[in-house]
Amino acid sequence: MNFSSAKKIIPNFFTAMNMALGFYSVVETTNGNYKFAAWLIVFAAVSDALDGMFARITNTSSKLGVELDSLADVISFGLAPAFLFWKIYLYQFEYVGLLIAVIFLVSGGYRLARFNTQLVGFDKNYFSGLPIPMAAMTVSSFVVLFVNNGEVPSIYSQMIIPLLLLLSALMVSRIKYDTLPKPTLKSIKEKPFEIVFLLISVIGAYMTDGKAIFYIFIFVILFGIFRQLINSLQNKLK
Repeated sequence: MNFSSAKKIIPNFFTAMNMALGFYSVVETTNGNYKFAAWLIVFAAVSDALDGMFARITNTSSKLGVELDSLADVISFGLAPAFLFWKIYLYQFEYVGLLIAVIFLVSGGYRLARFNTQLVGFDKNYFSGLPIPMAAMTVSSFVVLFVNNGEVPSIYSQMIIPLLLLLSALMVSRIKYDTLPKPTLKSIKEKPFEIVFLLISVIGAYMTDGKAIFYIFIFVILFGIFRQLINSLQNKLK
C-alpha cells in the first residue's frame, strides 16, 4: 500500500463509522433504547463531518467517496431517524404513520441524489435544500429533549408529524442553507455572523447538556426560510 492509498483510509474510516452508527441506531431503536438511538445519530453526524474534513485535509476527495458517503447518510440520517420516530409515535397511525416515515426517508434520499448530480468540485458555500444530516439532527435532538421513558408527552407529540413533513419538504426544496464556516482567517472575515453563532451554539449546547441543540436547529431552519422569503420579495420589488 502506497502513501496515497493510505491517506484515503482516514476519511473512508469515518464514512464507515457513520454507516455503522446508523445501523446501530436502528438496532437500539428496535430494543426500545430511543434516547441512545438518537445520540447514535448525532455521533454519526460527527463522523460524517469528520470524513469530509479529513478528505479535504488529505486532498483525497473523490466521486467514490461522495457516493459512499451518500449511502452512509441514507442509513444514518434517513432510515435511522424515520424508523426511530415510527417506533416512538407514528406506529399508532398504522399505514398513515408508515407513509410519513417513508416520506422523510425518500425525501432525504432524493436530497442526496440531487446533491450528487449537481456537485461541481468538492468545496461549496451553500446547500440547495436542507441537508439531510441537519434534518436528522433536528429530529434526534427532539428525542433527546422531549422523550422520557420511551414516551412523548402529548403536548410535544403534536409537533412530530408537522416537524417531519416540514423537514421533508425543506430537504427537497431549493432553499439555500449555508455550509459550516471553515476554521480559517478568510472564512472568519467572510462569515463573522456564522462564526459567532456557531460559538454561541456550542457554548449553549454545553451549558444545557445538549438540550439547546433542538432549538438551535429550529432557529437555523426558520432563518433559512425567512431569508428565502425576504430575498424573493426583494427580487419582486426590483
